Amino acid sequence: MCIEYAQANLVVLPEKYAYDFLLFAMRNPTACPLLEVTDTGNRKLETIAKGADIATEIPKYRVYREGKLERECNDVADIWCDDFVSFLIGCSFSFEGEMLRCDLPVRQIEMGCNVPMYNTNIPCREAGIFHGNMVVSMRPMPVDKVIKAVQVTAEMPRVHGAPIHIGDPGAIGIRDLDHPDYGDPVEVREGEVPMFWPCGVTPQAAVMASRPDLCITHSPGHMLITDVKNVNLKYQEVWQK
Repeated sequence: MCIEYAQANLVVLPEKYAYDFLLFAMRNPTACPLLEVTDTGNRKLETIAKGADIATEIPKYRVYREGKLERECNDVADIWCDDFVSFLIGCSFSFEGEMLRCDLPVRQIEMGCNVPMYNTNIPCREAGIFHGNMVVSMRPMPVDKVIKAVQVTAEMPRVHGAPIHIGDPGAIGIRDLDHPDYGDPVEVREGEVPMFWPCGVTPQAAVMASRPDLCITHSPGHMLITDVKNVNLKYQEVWQK
């Protein structure tokens, strides 16, 4: 949807956890590239989608308590608190428009499903209570287009940038590509190589591992569509406007 516009992942935490999570994101910028952080208690965004209401405008939310998924819902206004801080995080869907423009295949778009995402054995750098391993998204690529895919995505570090791994999934702890931990499986055809990018679901894995008493996130595949065009994510000054 809105292929030219950037999408953003969401993490909402009580203020007592906000500094720890901010530090976690800064220490793991490929998995958690920050696009915007709100003031405490403020439901409205100022930069990437001015006026958007964090409590109502994400397509689907997940609510975690003590690291366990309590529910999925389409609105969290009923549990919103004045001490909440929201973190908007870059999403790899944002570089897919550039991939398509450069004649690079995006298999889950071809198949009409969500991107496959996997837990890995790649440790994130810890910060305060937050710890855990990186989650990655996978897109298969013909061998002769692998280098181009690296180049195109590396130009967009604010939405995860270059792949973290190419090739053998077992080397990063993935046992079976046909059974992703999040999203949907996709075909890997003869002559193709699986490519793995850092994924914005990583904070959800950290939440489950770290068990804060409350956290709200987007549901995987249900991100906020922002007002920022993907092409502008190549340039730092978009956040200054």
